[in-house]
Amino acid sequence: MLEPLQWDNGKVCFLDQTKLPGEEIYRETDDYRVIAEGIRTLQIRGAPLIGISAAYGICLGAREYITIPETSFALKMHEIDAILRATRPTAVNLFWALNIMKQVWQKGLKEGCPPREISLRLDEESDALTKREYNVNYNISRRGAALLDNGDTVLTHCNAGSLACGGWGTALGIIHWAALKEKKRIQVIADETRPLLQGSRLTAFELVHNDIPVKVICDNMAGYCMSQGMVSKVIVGADRVTVRGDVANKIGTYTVAVLASYHHIPFYVAVPLSSIDFRLEEGEDIPIEERAAQEVLHFNGKSIAAPGAGALNPAFDVTPRTMVTALITERGIIPPPFEDTLKHLK
Repeated sequence: MLEPLQWDNGKVCFLDQTKLPGEEIYRETDDYRVIAEGIRTLQIRGAPLIGISAAYGICLGAREYITIPETSFALKMHEIDAILRATRPTAVNLFWALNIMKQVWQKGLKEGCPPREISLRLDEESDALTKREYNVNYNISRRGAALLDNGDTVLTHCNAGSLACGGWGTALGIIHWAALKEKKRIQVIADETRPLLQGSRLTAFELVHNDIPVKVICDNMAGYCMSQGMVSKVIVGADRVTVRGDVANKIGTYTVAVLASYHHIPFYVAVPLSSIDFRLEEGEDIPIEERAAQEVLHFNGKSIAAPGAGALNPAFDVTPRTMVTALITERGIIPPPFEDTLKHLK
């Protein structure tokens, strides 16, 4: 599996995913601001990986200020936390990880620990979070693989593999497990996922890397493929899921779900429990990130639209729970209705 992020001796080394598949460039930093910018600009992306990266961003920030007085250190930690929280509004893993880290540094301050001791505690907590997420990916992948049959062709949207999560991944991890561990004959149809092409650039990159057959299609070809009987199942990841089972994922996921529902094709969502927002019940309450119009109007630095045209660029949409066949979590496969089961897993 690919390693999109590593922590070593007080530095973070991350794969710049905006350069794939043409270049594999790893960037090393000891500056939390670089991590924040990497998250904001999608050099670091995927809900679980965003959470892990933000946790290490807190570690880097704490290390920068370990020599200042405790009162000043507390102010700086609040500032670092706020900067990281402001990077991406939809992926709940970001806030989940930062909340865990905040408990650690606030507890240390309350106990009168010096900044250096708090910094060590934060390092330990981040390592624990990383190991936890890798185990979560492992369990989602092996549990979800049971849903795939020998000879299946799976359609997926965006990227929810190692690059987005570390370890096996979630939606793509299930495909990897079925193909690599269980030796099932699995083929994949990957939506290109406009406007930033995470499907053609990243998902196809991972599948080719692991010798799993993949065909890339334009996003508007999914319905045709389904109508021609080319798709057995759909599996996607998620950036935030409400406690009632509404799913926020990369823009275009809702369209795929509607098409799958019409063609009676199972639509599965692979999601770690860290991506469940237990505070929200309805999908309409999920904040949707609106990104720059330039991502839609330009490609590779060149304009692809008429001069003067505007653009809409929501990064995510919400798929209603009524269109979700099952949620695949580290604790098991959850059929609808989702609310009672999820509340017991909190």
